Amino acid sequence: MNRSFALVSIFALATLVSAQDVNDAYEKAAKEASATAAPWITKIETAGGREMAGGGGPKGGGGIRKGTGPTSGLVVDKGGYIITSSFNFANNPTDIFVTVPGKDRKVAKVVAKDTSRSLTLLKIDATDLAMPVGFPKKDVLVGQMSLALGRGNDLDTAKPPTISTGIVSAVGRIWGKAIQTDAKVSPVNYGGPLVALDGRVLGVLVPLSPNADGDTAGVEWYDSGIGFAIPLEDILAVIPRLKEGKDIGRGMLGFTPKQPEEMYNVRVVVATVAPQSAAEKIGLKAGDTITKVDGKIIDNFSELMHTLGPKYQGDTINLAIERDGKEMAFDKVTLGGTAPSVSLAFLGILPMRDDPEPGVEVRYVYPNTPAEKAGLKAGDRIVKFGPAAGPPLAAVAGPAQLANSVRAMQVGADVKVEVKRAVGDKTETLAFKLVPLSEELPEKLPMPSSKGKALEPKKGAKEPKKDEPKKDEPKKDDEPKKEKEKEEEKAPKGLLVDQTNEATGRNYWMYVPDNYDKNKSYGVIVWFHNTGKGGKDSKDMKKIWEEYCDSANFILIGPQSKTGNEWVATELEGVVQTINQALQPYTVDRSRIVVHGMGNGGSMALYAVFNARELVRGCCVSGAVLPGNAKDNLPNQPLAFYLVAGDKDPLLKEIKETNEKLKAKKFPTIFKELKEFGKEYLDQPTLQNICIWLDSLDRI
Repeated sequence: MNRSFALVSIFALATLVSAQDVNDAYEKAAKEASATAAPWITKIETAGGREMAGGGGPKGGGGIRKGTGPTSGLVVDKGGYIITSSFNFANNPTDIFVTVPGKDRKVAKVVAKDTSRSLTLLKIDATDLAMPVGFPKKDVLVGQMSLALGRGNDLDTAKPPTISTGIVSAVGRIWGKAIQTDAKVSPVNYGGPLVALDGRVLGVLVPLSPNADGDTAGVEWYDSGIGFAIPLEDILAVIPRLKEGKDIGRGMLGFTPKQPEEMYNVRVVVATVAPQSAAEKIGLKAGDTITKVDGKIIDNFSELMHTLGPKYQGDTINLAIERDGKEMAFDKVTLGGTAPSVSLAFLGILPMRDDPEPGVEVRYVYPNTPAEKAGLKAGDRIVKFGPAAGPPLAAVAGPAQLANSVRAMQVGADVKVEVKRAVGDKTETLAFKLVPLSEELPEKLPMPSSKGKALEPKKGAKEPKKDEPKKDEPKKDDEPKKEKEKEEEKAPKGLLVDQTNEATGRNYWMYVPDNYDKNKSYGVIVWFHNTGKGGKDSKDMKKIWEEYCDSANFILIGPQSKTGNEWVATELEGVVQTINQALQPYTVDRSRIVVHGMGNGGSMALYAVFNARELVRGCCVSGAVLPGNAKDNLPNQPLAFYLVAGDKDPLLKEIKETNEKLKAKKFPTIFKELKEFGKEYLDQPTLQNICIWLDSLDRI
């Protein structure tokens, strides 16, 4: 017994000594690695610029307050070139200062930016700087130890840099551009190196996001255990291009996929091709399927993004596609940059909803539009549509098809429509020239907006073939129908408080009109609460929106932040999942799903509209600032905006800048400044105007 106890004690002691030895060895290696890298790590300070910079996410309101402490950089050329994170200059400072260990502080100038990887190249007057030793990218392994280094508030650069320890948790992240680490990464070491235990540099630390763009995209993840570094090998490869003084950006083909929400399960089919893009120059067409890039088979959109993600504008690729069942190859395709923003095309009508008849019945004709000038009237039915010159006009199945056909064309295109007149029952062909999508709202829209036949099959549509069931065997087609009926029976109405989505664990509330009719398609208003209002504002929101929801067929849903306090961008995925599952029992009009909020909730709404485009089609916010930059205007994922600000709101200037950013991307955007308002919600006239805007989202 005593012998056994002694053996166990000896084993435990040996294990303890072994663990202590490992800890001592790791600490010694980390200190030596830090000392090795220290001469290459610079301190970067800025002065002037805006107090607020647009945020990568909604936390903390509409943006990120300018930091007062230094950040970091890395020497990449002994002649005075320093690479750092673009985050360090998001507030457009007037002055930049760089201190290299052992040298005096120098004034730095910006040479150029790598906008794809959020990097900025600086130049100072210096020579013979110590150069870092890089770690080969091919040798970086998941699980190897890594150190995130940076320069803190200590003014003495002769002292060791700050250290955060961790491992390499993934490679090829952010569409193939970055190494991922679980070491804590924050503004103090943005621009500093991620190093191996031998002191060699793995990469440069930057905030990045797989969805958002801009200098501050990804900062909501700092100190979260998810950090990113651009491999030093990749950085050194583009330094000569940056030295030329021209910004470099992501290389793009310039098309949108048919099912952008399906990243993994479907092949990449072209929906629309951007004007003046690489895709347009090689003759890519809607319906083409991307099959290979540089010889690599592309089975889904995720694989395409990973293949093209590391490419720059001006790089070339070999592309293979499938068209009409035949393979086609394009060699040395030169990738373009961000396509010039273009307005979406507009015909000038609002369609009648939930109509099973083939074609599109015109509910309303907008004044001074091609539709009005050509003589279209409410009640007329558009039955065919197509280019004025070309093949015969194609039959129109319904509003969604017509909207996609119009948006796929450029502003100024000449088109024709075949119309069956409401009066006289005669058919005519009318000619149009498409114009930019209008931001003008009518004073009133005619009702009703729906035929109330959403669940009826489209007349003239071919019935799918059905297998004959065996005797006494229930028809398989009846099973999903019965399941749907069960869901509809359980579909709740009225105000629901403290609902919880079992899959995500997220609380939410809903208002479904008591007069809900499953044969009408309902729009959705997603309310993102303000700071500290999680679930506490449900009754107020119902009181404001109930009458409109009842009359205009809208459902109101209010997801709650995890803390019930403020929103952070990393919650978006769970919110989208919660909304999709909560809406399953209802008949939903996907062209009229809108995110809405004020303050911090408004910033979350603005973040959501660009990062959940497979779900959202509009954004209405009060007193909120766009986090980061506006993304491109995509024909197959159209967005519309309504911005409200009080003239006494401290963020008024930033909100106006948000309006300018959206206008620059050619989004249809309405901006309303309320007199004698601060951070209040909305006044009654503005609310009424927003209701008309909501009813206009599916205009064509």
